[in-house]
Amino acid sequence: MRSGWRFITPLVGLVLVLAACSGGNNAGSAPAGSGGGDLHGATVTVIGTWTDVEQTNFLAMVKPWEDQTGAKVKYQGTRSINDILAAGIPTGVLPDLAGLPGPGQMKEYADAGALKPLDDVLDVKTYTGETSPGLVKLGQVDGKTYGVFIKASIKGLIWFNPKLHDYTSAPPATWDDLKTQAAANKGNAKAIWCLGISSGDASGWPATDWIESILLRQAGPDVYNSWWQGKTKWTDPAIKAAFDTYMNDVVANTYGGGTNAVATKFDLAGDPLFATPPGCELFHQASFITGLGKFPKEKSGTDYNFFPFPAINDQFKSAVEGAGDLFGMFHDTPAAKSLMKYLVTAPAQDVWVKAGGALSANKNATDYPDDISKRSAEILSKATDFVFDASDNMPTAMNAAFWTHMVTLTGGKETVDQALAALQKVADDAYSQ
Repeated sequence: MRSGWRFITPLVGLVLVLAACSGGNNAGSAPAGSGGGDLHGATVTVIGTWTDVEQTNFLAMVKPWEDQTGAKVKYQGTRSINDILAAGIPTGVLPDLAGLPGPGQMKEYADAGALKPLDDVLDVKTYTGETSPGLVKLGQVDGKTYGVFIKASIKGLIWFNPKLHDYTSAPPATWDDLKTQAAANKGNAKAIWCLGISSGDASGWPATDWIESILLRQAGPDVYNSWWQGKTKWTDPAIKAAFDTYMNDVVANTYGGGTNAVATKFDLAGDPLFATPPGCELFHQASFITGLGKFPKEKSGTDYNFFPFPAINDQFKSAVEGAGDLFGMFHDTPAAKSLMKYLVTAPAQDVWVKAGGALSANKNATDYPDDISKRSAEILSKATDFVFDASDNMPTAMNAAFWTHMVTLTGGKETVDQALAALQKVADDAYSQ
């Protein structure tokens, strides 16, 4: 067990709720191993990072299962999921199912004996046949499946408002080309970039996405993977180059500056694209942004569109970063197993896909609402150099420190060299456990 488990006092209330309602109230709803049996009246406790629109979409996703089985999902959305799960591993106070911060943390929970393997829960042949091989592998530890992807996303997309300038026919092919075109086409926009990295206890993660997007295209997948694995140091010139690019090219040209970016909620950060005059010309965010902020109220293709993150080093132009929402099971009650089996199916994932803002991990879920979603899904399916979100792969303490230092760096409270030196100190401990 890592020494980095953290417990924050404001989370006590939620932990006590989980203690009262998880693991004990539904174990007798059906005989163990019955494959579900009579689940009427059973309850499955679930926590995840989804709030607001995303929470609504998840609840719509599980509604058919509730109607069919007579069981209920008791869901709690929180941005403090890392702390809740970290506190619950040693105490055993955990929900039945939970969104997992990432593959790195999933392995920690599996190694600690807290997560239950899913190989006897899922129809493995069907699941692996319908799910992208890369995502199947990311949910495994030592060949056993511990996590499944409820939805996926493509990271590093560049969003724009065609009414200001339409990049559709000639999107920038390189980073230098992007900077040149952006300067020429800025028009009456107040800045080139929109940026918002506020996300409660998870503040800073949108800025980590920026570092990952830049590093992948500058240094390539090998350096990218070596970095999150703790082999390439944070003070390495390749890592510093990515941080310098972020500060010099992005933060320095951000709407409202770095302090405004720190104060702006990530889900609303792209809204200035639609202002009159526009607050910014371009916005960097994953494919899920179309379900958040003002995006759902605007018309795709007319009011907003995207182009892929351009190459910085031409040899890595085909590299794609993705992410997704992993789900794991902490209590293998009949109802929890039944819900987990349902969540990976195409009909379940089509509910969220149709609502917008999500790509399905299931290849047979195709009910995308617009051409933009279909294009995003196509990028995911055709990626030749696919990597997963680096911070989500990092140990818990490293992930948390990365978020924190991206806030202080973006806000101008430390330099790149200071941030990297501090992060390497955390890495020296986090990767030695």
